Amino acid sequence: MTLTPEQQAEIEEQRGTTRQTLRATSPGMEAHLYTAYPVLDHGLVRVIDYMGDDEAICQAARVSYGRGTKSVQNDEGLIRYLMRHWHSTPFEMCEIKLHVKLPVFVARQWIRHRTANVNEYSARYSILDREFYIPQPEHLAAQSVVNNQGRGEALSGEEADRVLRYLRDDAMRAYDHYEEMISDDGQQGLARELARMNLPANIYTQWYWKVDLHNLLHFLRLRADAHAQYEIRVYAEEICKIVADWVPFAYKAFEDYRMGGTTLSATALDCVRRTLKGEEITQENSGMSKGEWREFEGLMR
Repeated sequence: MTLTPEQQAEIEEQRGTTRQTLRATSPGMEAHLYTAYPVLDHGLVRVIDYMGDDEAICQAARVSYGRGTKSVQNDEGLIRYLMRHWHSTPFEMCEIKLHVKLPVFVARQWIRHRTANVNEYSARYSILDREFYIPQPEHLAAQSVVNNQGRGEALSGEEADRVLRYLRDDAMRAYDHYEEMISDDGQQGLARELARMNLPANIYTQWYWKVDLHNLLHFLRLRADAHAQYEIRVYAEEICKIVADWVPFAYKAFEDYRMGGTTLSATALDCVRRTLKGEEITQENSGMSKGEWREFEGLMR
């Protein structure tokens, strides 16, 4: 990760300034505020602002039941109940605003989560930096033979060297032409909004991304999963660490019920019941397709 002296000075100034407030704060999140956490080779994640904590989730839930419920059910138990029964509104009471620096091809995957507010660095007004994501050799992999959108074995030897050389050389060449096209030294210079189309998808962009906790957890459930693409998964894993300190009760319940749990179809649940009764279940008598059965077997191992 590369931070300019100006960016580093801004972060130090922000972390060095304290303000009195009457609003609820999370000590765990206060420790993360403004700190830039490196991701990939030039990327970063940092918290710009947040609202709410575990208590805000409970407060929102209890407003439906009136006074007196606090003594009946503790905060952690209530949050686990809400997570277990797929309640959403109480978790929407918490929000977070992140500054993220990420490759464009990761951003295009990320933006598919349309439940956030986003403001991205504009290449129409500003000039993008000469920073590209170049994978580490261990992350260069062939196309998976069983998954049309996944990776297989890592490339090795001369093929890996050749691919890395292409990625570096093509990115640098495209940026050289980008700089040449927008230059006004002895020429009119192409508009930035047009010149940017020649840049590769591994160039870095930046944005502010604001999202409520309910939708953030949905993002993390998909993108921090072991099957997610590595380049977006590492961002999700970094955000997971932040959320765990921000709302520890909610994150613990999320790990238990969403990341560590699963949802069974009625057919799969019937197979579990039949197995517990001693019946031998096969794909042929399960009522499942081959794909469903393969996933079911993976869960039951």
